[in-house]
Amino acid sequence: MFQPSRSWNLAVRLSRRQARQHRKQPTHPVPPPSPPRNRSHNHRDPVQRPGTPRSEFLTPADIAREKEDLVRRIFHAEAPTAVEEIVQARGRIWGGLNGHKRQRNEDEQAAKKRRLDEGKAELPIYATKFSEEDLAAEARKPKKKVAVLIGYAGTGYHGMQLTHDKKTIEGDLFKAFVAAGAISKANADDPKKSSFVRCARTDKGVHAAGNVISLKLIIEDPDIVKKINENLTPQIRVWGFERTNNSFSSYQAVDSRIYEYLIPSHSFLPPHPSSFLGRKLEEWAEKKGDLDEYRKRQQEVAGWWEKVDEEVIKPILAEYDEDVRDILERALWFRGGDLDAANDNADVKELTETKNESDVKDSEKTVDVAASKAEIQKSESHTAEVEQNTSKINPEKTVEQTTEDKTEDAEKDHQATETQGAPTQSKPGRAAILQEASKRIRQAYINAKRSYRIPPERLARIQEALNYYVGTKNYHNFTIQKTYRDPSSKRVIKSFKVNPDPILINGTEWLSMKVHGQSFMMHQIRKMVGMIALVVRCGCDPHRIYEALGPENISIPKAPSLGLLLERPVFDSYNKRAKGDLGKETIDFDKYRDEMDRFKQEQIYERMYRDEERENVFGNFFNHIDAFPSETFLFVTSGGIEATKIPLKAGEVAAAAGGEAIQGGDNSESQQAGQSRLIDVEGGDSDAEDDVRDNHGDEG
Repeated sequence: MFQPSRSWNLAVRLSRRQARQHRKQPTHPVPPPSPPRNRSHNHRDPVQRPGTPRSEFLTPADIAREKEDLVRRIFHAEAPTAVEEIVQARGRIWGGLNGHKRQRNEDEQAAKKRRLDEGKAELPIYATKFSEEDLAAEARKPKKKVAVLIGYAGTGYHGMQLTHDKKTIEGDLFKAFVAAGAISKANADDPKKSSFVRCARTDKGVHAAGNVISLKLIIEDPDIVKKINENLTPQIRVWGFERTNNSFSSYQAVDSRIYEYLIPSHSFLPPHPSSFLGRKLEEWAEKKGDLDEYRKRQQEVAGWWEKVDEEVIKPILAEYDEDVRDILERALWFRGGDLDAANDNADVKELTETKNESDVKDSEKTVDVAASKAEIQKSESHTAEVEQNTSKINPEKTVEQTTEDKTEDAEKDHQATETQGAPTQSKPGRAAILQEASKRIRQAYINAKRSYRIPPERLARIQEALNYYVGTKNYHNFTIQKTYRDPSSKRVIKSFKVNPDPILINGTEWLSMKVHGQSFMMHQIRKMVGMIALVVRCGCDPHRIYEALGPENISIPKAPSLGLLLERPVFDSYNKRAKGDLGKETIDFDKYRDEMDRFKQEQIYERMYRDEERENVFGNFFNHIDAFPSETFLFVTSGGIEATKIPLKAGEVAAAAGGEAIQGGDNSESQQAGQSRLIDVEGGDSDAEDDVRDNHGDEG
């Protein structure tokens, strides 16, 4: 684009006048096109012609020629055509980037109109419609623009922002404001009537110790905060509010946000050597001549898995007969490089087949026998559900589940069968033994990982990797629906620190990482943490993070939402104006520090620890990554991004799937489950609903 001069603007005005006079006359023929450009390949000007290939740029001479051509077209009454070309060019440039937002808004409006046409104009679940009598009886009270300081635990909620038919933090807050009398009955059916605006949006399951919303409230009652909290669940708290100027918007006034991410230290253990990713790390390091450097980056955790296998797992295996032990060993430490070995793995599939046969026989037993088996069936059902959720993870990692080991259940089942006169056996069937053994081994691996204590050298590697994020970088790979050329992909990170003093909770060591940034896109923080974890645990060169911030496209898994916490937004610029020109109180969370710390401990941290202990969220997440039989995540190997562009051979995928012996299943199912997992890891909004997305504080 050229900068119009004063003479150029004068020429345009003159041409418009002449064009109006010329419209009634026959249109002159269009002048011949300009001669072909003689463009030098050595000279490139940054100005690009709209609608042309990206490699074709305009020189200063081209710009002058374009100006002459445009003036000629205007003088010949073709201004509308030129305008249409500009509109079309803008559509080509911006339509692809903003199209999803426009389409989403159109879909929402169409859905709303459809509900009205069908007579289903039901109110959102957060809105209340009062009768005309109630509205007439209510006295009008003055409203004041305020910034409300809040905190919440996001568990059980579909994110922060209002949604028509989903339970959200803002929905409960709005209903509490109405119930406490802070919002009038006349405005109880629509938050927009109160200018309801959030400071920072959080995804489903994400917590916030401090967040801010701005709106107009009735605040005459000195106990209004207490009344609001009485109408809220304990996991949502209003700390207080501050009067602001009438034009205040919490979203526009915020300068930056501080987030905290809590993660168990065992998440930085390397993949098991027999897992798909563990094998690929060694293969690519050897192929690229990087084996020595790779092992140096893993030296503080070298031999950890081998020690666990030798001291914890093998004593458990020694308790079983040789044939059962042979099946379990092949399931746990199947190397996958030998296709003959994969084909010879049929014995391991017997675990699933005999289990299915056993289930059929069980259904034919008497009611009394079924009653005696209630407890074991309940345990098996829960185990099957957990195994299904993990979607065929690698065999050595099938031990990473949270089901408790109850070895006496199989014996009770056998005794109950003998008591009821059912067909007797001298000992439990092999399927039951294999299932019981897999549970024991699974829990043994979980306990071993939770006993891991991260060394200072590993912490230093984490901090070194986090430093790559500081500054203004392009995060198109760390969100969804963004390209490298999109200017909004650039974000400013002020700091990203890991606390050098881990926290020990219920036998598990946790690390706290805090990121201070100007603003964040959807899933950005979770993907940043996911990238750091992959780089450190896989012994990857930390320079790979710099490459991920470049133009190449890669798929980065987003870490679990369980560990993410919005600590507080920062309003430094507004606070300076408030104390000076506006004469208002500053927005400061420090005055509520004691209350917030208690809330964080009771409602957020304890909830995180409890959920992780019960569901093994982080363990299962990294199991999926380690066992995923695809080139998708191989950018963390010594092969770099190049490795993600080389499709795996069919034999490699089959061999990787063959290692999933404890759970069984064929290779096609494994691949489908893997693709399903990738969609979940790489998928869209974690709120799981398209209609909750917006561009109004896309955080976390």
